[in-house]
Amino acid sequence: MSQMLKQTPSQTVGPYFAYAWTPELYGRRPLATNRLATRDMPGEHIRIEGTVYDGEGQTVRDCVVEIWQAGPDGKHAPGAAGFGRAGTNDEGYYFFDTVKPGACEAGHAPHIAVTVFARGMLSHAFTRLHFSDETAANAEDPVLATVPADRRDTLIAKRAEVPGGVVYRFDIHIQGERETVFFDC
Repeated sequence: MSQMLKQTPSQTVGPYFAYAWTPELYGRRPLATNRLATRDMPGEHIRIEGTVYDGEGQTVRDCVVEIWQAGPDGKHAPGAAGFGRAGTNDEGYYFFDTVKPGACEAGHAPHIAVTVFARGMLSHAFTRLHFSDETAANAEDPVLATVPADRRDTLIAKRAEVPGGVVYRFDIHIQGERETVFFDC
């Protein structure tokens, strides 16, 4: 007689992500938030925002985007641990309020590590967000150098100055023609 194995949380798709990882959407206290920086925190305050798309170009709701980052000095992380989590809304939109990180290793461009959890994905995906105004540092970054030149722009967040401050736009395409580069970890 064969036994059926139960699904792990990584294999569970559907509303699990928003309910378990973004409980504030359900009136409960959050485990992590998308607001890593307080007003008095040193560094350049920025917003990272974007939309998550599936392979057909449709927005992905009920997706979770996590970020890990250094602080402006490249070491001390903003917030509790330089970690934030945001769920996407019904339009696939997410955002983080944080400070722009410094380079955490010599020769590496300032960047933020990004993890994506979404319905239909049996395992989460890892990528990196680099900044469009760090052209010289990006050109020397050893991780970006491993990415084919015609795909590097999928890892570059575009800077815009808006009335509320600085916004970096980072759309994530899980599959398809404009797929974001993901890394094996």
